[in-house]
Amino acid sequence: MARFDLTTLGEGQLRLCVPAGTRLERADRFDVFVSGTEGNVASTLARLGRATGWVSALPDAPLGRRVTAEYRLAGVDLSAVRWAEGRLATYYVEYAVPPRSIQVWFDRRDSCFTRLGADEVDWGYLLDTRLLHLTGITLALPGNPRALVQEASARAREAGVRVSYDVNYRARLWSPEEARRVTLPVVAGVDVLCCSRGDAETVLGVPPGEPEAVLRGMAEVTDARYLVMSMGGDGLLGWDRTTDFVEHVPAREVVIVDRIGAGDAMVAGVLHGVLGGDFRRGLRYGAVCAALSLSQWGDQLLTDAIELERLTDARGAMIER
Repeated sequence: MARFDLTTLGEGQLRLCVPAGTRLERADRFDVFVSGTEGNVASTLARLGRATGWVSALPDAPLGRRVTAEYRLAGVDLSAVRWAEGRLATYYVEYAVPPRSIQVWFDRRDSCFTRLGADEVDWGYLLDTRLLHLTGITLALPGNPRALVQEASARAREAGVRVSYDVNYRARLWSPEEARRVTLPVVAGVDVLCCSRGDAETVLGVPPGEPEAVLRGMAEVTDARYLVMSMGGDGLLGWDRTTDFVEHVPAREVVIVDRIGAGDAMVAGVLHGVLGGDFRRGLRYGAVCAALSLSQWGDQLLTDAIELERLTDARGAMIER
């Protein structure tokens, strides 16, 4: 038996936000949240009762401890986190209303995580799992982070550990051409591939078309059994290639509070189903988790397995008494 249901490798960050109507250059205060796409997935799954572990490097200082406090509260195992001298990555969000769009600016250069070497990773810990989760956010960071994702993927295949991968393209981190060149060798051997419809075209090179055609086009670049394509307000589309099962799950009705982190929540919901042996239900979990994340402030989805099951099976509005 593996020690963990899911392990992951990635950077912890702080997210600093200003509300709609405030520009960053005039900001005099920020709302602060712990962030990190891989940590978001691990923390959601931990709250759903899964055993998860996170590998990273953080500054041995108050800001680093702020990150671990959040993940520890969720139930994520942090025993493989490396403590070092240096800085914590941050990013800034400028919320907006039409006609402006939300703006995100990254400040990640020379963080502790970007200096984490392969010889500092506890590979036995990372691979003692039923599923290893990797993302394009970390692959986009040149140097050590990119090399770690590539090595983790290769080691997992050699060890027979299943790998899930979320493309998660960020145009401010790298170009579509570089992303495609680096991403395609990694996704070729994964077991679960998650991707937005836009990223399938931009990064994976899938021709535009009807949703199911784009989803099946993703299969041309990967051997993944499970393929999941998110479509924003149109929900998500999943395909179990072994059984040729395809299902569209509509997005759940939601009043949007905060858009940041919804994709990570969706991925966590899908993987919760995969780990439970029920991909079809995992797609429905993914839709619910995305809606829950959109309805809450912050990157960390606060929910539990009881609430998730209740909302997944709910029909119409509910009053809890």
